[in-house]
Amino acid sequence: MTAPADLAPAAGRRRAYWHTAGTLAVLAVAAYLARRHWPTVRTGAARLAVADHGWLLVGATAAIATWAFSALAQQGAVPRRLPGRRLVATQFAASAANHVLPAGLGAGAVNLRFLMRCGLPAGRAASALAVKATAGGVARGALVAALTLACPGLLSLPRVSPVVLAVGPAVLVLLAVLLRSRLWPRCRRALLTVLADIRAVHTNPPRAAALWGGSLAFATAHALVLIAVCQAVGLPLPPVRVALLYLAASSAAALLPTPGGIGSLDAALAFALTADGAPGAAAASAVLGYRLLTVWLPLVPGLLVLGLLMRRKAL
Repeated sequence: MTAPADLAPAAGRRRAYWHTAGTLAVLAVAAYLARRHWPTVRTGAARLAVADHGWLLVGATAAIATWAFSALAQQGAVPRRLPGRRLVATQFAASAANHVLPAGLGAGAVNLRFLMRCGLPAGRAASALAVKATAGGVARGALVAALTLACPGLLSLPRVSPVVLAVGPAVLVLLAVLLRSRLWPRCRRALLTVLADIRAVHTNPPRAAALWGGSLAFATAHALVLIAVCQAVGLPLPPVRVALLYLAASSAAALLPTPGGIGSLDAALAFALTADGAPGAAAASAVLGYRLLTVWLPLVPGLLVLGLLMRRKAL
């Protein structure tokens, strides 16, 4: 019979195999997309190679800052004090895990394990993640609204198609079924717990400032990465418009839960930039540069940090 001590290394190896397989799958998808649009990618890559290094450094600094801002928002969602260095390292590792699993599952799983290692019960840890996600969504919506007022006419409401009109009643029916199902009491308890935790955050001004400040700064820093890359490649678009296009495109790409938004976010960003008048090659350069700074350069170090945190039982 296998001893429990022998099961842990085997489980760790299985997790490592899955991480490796996921990373290879991501790289395969990226290679396929690059091959399909190779002429535009090649022109964009050549333009990125001679881009302004100073602006690229600004973009890299903003990309690094996203992990600190994410850590700040996570601290604001938790009542107890978290270990600062491990918290920032966890956000770095979570960003890499998020590029392996879709719809934020990687980052959510890493942060959940970290919070539980810090002593939070599973329910409270999940609620803290929900509070952070809610604040992030509200902060992103507030930024979109503010920038839309600053750039009137840039974004317009899409036409409501017959498909959407047909899906709407179906969603209402599913909600009605959920309200009558056995799952509703559990969902209601979870929702009430999240609402109670949000109210608790706002009884503590430093926590509220950390949660909302970190959430706003996180979205702003990501937009700043794209702005810096656009400036580096000489894309003739005002920074405020680029920020609004990024927030709108990333929100739309979230509807297609691919790992790290790979494919969906790239297409949405390229479409948004070209629709606003950017040349195709310049838009490709901007998207490539944004992805390089936020995904490909941090990916391998992030996975290594993830493995180190797991080995030290910090996750």
